Amino acid sequence: MATLTVKNIPDDVHQELKTQAEKRRWSLNQEIIACLEQAVLLPRPDPDAFLKEARALRKLFKGPPVTDKFLSRLKRNGRL
Repeated sequence: MATLTVKNIPDDVHQELKTQAEKRRWSLNQEIIACLEQAVLLPRPDPDAFLKEARALRKLFKGPPVTDKFLSRLKRNGRL
């Protein structure tokens, strides 16, 4: 395994990492590794699949398009 040194971590970030590690009863090192893994190893969303799903969901909901004008009218009528 590689070793990594990180310098100039802001105090508030360091404190939050320590707090999270304590909650999980982990070492600070374990917490940092978990954060890094989550940040870089999560699968990236596929934009085409996302748009396809959004379009399919949009077809399920019939009615007027949700615009600023439509929302303003609902607010005036006490619906929101």
